[in-house]
Amino acid sequence: MHLKVIACEVLARELYYCAARARNTLEIELLTQGLHDNAEVCRRELQARIDAATPEKFAGVALGYGLCSNSLEGIRAGAVPMVVPRAHDCITLLLGSKDRYRTLFERQPGTYYYSSGWLEYTERRGERVEYAQKSGLVRQRSFEELAAKYGEDNARYLVEALSSWENNYTHGTLIEFPFSARLNLEERVRDICEEKGWTFSKVSGDVGLIERLLDGEWNEGEFLVLQPGEAVKATYDHTVMALLEGVR
Repeated sequence: MHLKVIACEVLARELYYCAARARNTLEIELLTQGLHDNAEVCRRELQARIDAATPEKFAGVALGYGLCSNSLEGIRAGAVPMVVPRAHDCITLLLGSKDRYRTLFERQPGTYYYSSGWLEYTERRGERVEYAQKSGLVRQRSFEELAAKYGEDNARYLVEALSSWENNYTHGTLIEFPFSARLNLEERVRDICEEKGWTFSKVSGDVGLIERLLDGEWNEGEFLVLQPGEAVKATYDHTVMALLEGVR
């Protein structure tokens, strides 16, 4: 089976690791993390790429995304079937399952997770988009970016207001994989935690969910499979998402 894989760049290393071992043949397209700043823009960009996948070339489209601030709400399968992990965000894909993500969250709330992709995406200089007013990821805008657009006084106010998200976190946790051991990620995350006054910890990552996505092992508990014309609806329960009724 030949699949079109559309994924966020923060999953780059984990995705390529799994792709090298995948049972299916794949064409992978990574989109800039900057799309998360605005769900409407992210939705539009994703839909355009989904619609471009033709049945003459692909058996299906696999999305390397979770709901991601509802960016997938209303996303529709194009001319070929589409599969989406039942995940709130990419951290679920890095931890291996939504159940493990929930268990870790309940054990240690107030945790901000880091991975190679989350630490490296700024170095790839991907495209940024105009952020949505309520997007939590606005915090990644630098003072210089804000000052250039809104002026220095307004930028100072925005930086102070937008940095308040940090008050919700007490821990910074690195998601580790054997193939990223040479990248000195632990040192970088320890430095971040020290700067923010957070407790550092680390957990082992699990690529199982990504592997099943690429291998076509789409069990109903972990994946939502959509036929052409069907669309995604957020459920806000343990299923994460379902088919949007009345859309085909």
